[in-house]
Amino acid sequence: MSEQQLPTGLQLLEIDPEFRADPYPRLAELQEKCPVRHDPVLEAVVLTGYEDVRAVVNDRSLWRNPARGNPRALFNRGAAASGDAPQTILFMDDPDHARVRGPLTQAFYKRAARMKPQVEVIVDEVLDGLSDRPSFDIIADYGVPVPILVIAAVLGIEKSRLREFREWSEGIIQSLNAMRTPAEEAQLAAAATALDAFFAEAMAERRKAPRDDLITDMVQLQAEGAELTDSEVSVNLQSLLVGGNLTTTDLIGNGVLAFLRHPAELAKLRADPRLVAPAVEEILRYDPPISITGRIASRDLEIRGAPVACKDALINSLRAANRDPSVYEDPDRFDITRKHVPHMAFGGGAHICIGAPLARMEGQVALWKLFQRFPTLKLADQALTYRALPGFRGLERLIVET
Repeated sequence: MSEQQLPTGLQLLEIDPEFRADPYPRLAELQEKCPVRHDPVLEAVVLTGYEDVRAVVNDRSLWRNPARGNPRALFNRGAAASGDAPQTILFMDDPDHARVRGPLTQAFYKRAARMKPQVEVIVDEVLDGLSDRPSFDIIADYGVPVPILVIAAVLGIEKSRLREFREWSEGIIQSLNAMRTPAEEAQLAAAATALDAFFAEAMAERRKAPRDDLITDMVQLQAEGAELTDSEVSVNLQSLLVGGNLTTTDLIGNGVLAFLRHPAELAKLRADPRLVAPAVEEILRYDPPISITGRIASRDLEIRGAPVACKDALINSLRAANRDPSVYEDPDRFDITRKHVPHMAFGGGAHICIGAPLARMEGQVALWKLFQRFPTLKLADQALTYRALPGFRGLERLIVET
């Protein structure tokens, strides 16, 4: 097969129905035949090998801000037009990245480290509401409410606002969709306006009357001298809100599906609760919520002998890296006791996912308690459909019978 016949462009994004249903055959083909490829449609260098992806995401000299790259690349389009709008740490480069991420990490990690008892209570309450039902949707009835309740508790958001915040999260995540439609553009704009207004008001309130929440932590760090603008605090708390519920929903959904399709692995977990932590790591390797992460070449370089020009966009396939057969034995097998090799589901380097510790803990609690509560849980007969959101993998619904 010639390079021109390899999967390319939209065939490597979740808007393509075949790729959305099962991305792994196309990624494996690309990884085997051309692991470093200048994709003519995406106008970017696509990396699928574990060692290449790991090296790139850990290289702190590369840029993250897409506005610094080739504006023709799909995932860079429109970046320059954002002008001086405040950015999330996801797209910041140093020194601003370190300036903003440092105090945010300090406050968020300290608060997340104390959350496990509260997460357990939240999970138990959600499960209580499902205990008498013969069937339910893992996504809508479990995977959605648990993460939004958890991140709301971290941020100090009243339960009465949670439906709004889920809708706003669905809107804001469209900022990461380079293929968004006019309707999705409108959804994004409405969500951004609503969240900007909410956090501006909440920050002003916390300055007058502090609470035990992350919003208060951030305005207090500002008062103590942290060099953070209100806009920077707001936009990054919005990012935590999105990352704290949508991707964790997908972690739970993908994990439940993997276990119910592999009963022998579920039997291992039931027999030994100590396996819940490695089980979540295997879910993140086997079918992670996030598909890709980007970098911009800050200089001319070579990757596996292939030339990369300064300002070229680099699309790193975390999903392909996690199934690289040169690193993982029998990579398409779901095995919660496999020999540990660090996966790439959270990216790496200076931009490693800030929410990783909380997501891991939520996944462990949610999965263990679900399978404890429902010892005969099984999949209902259904056709599975994944969301058509480029760069993400999550089920629209997953009906289970108790």
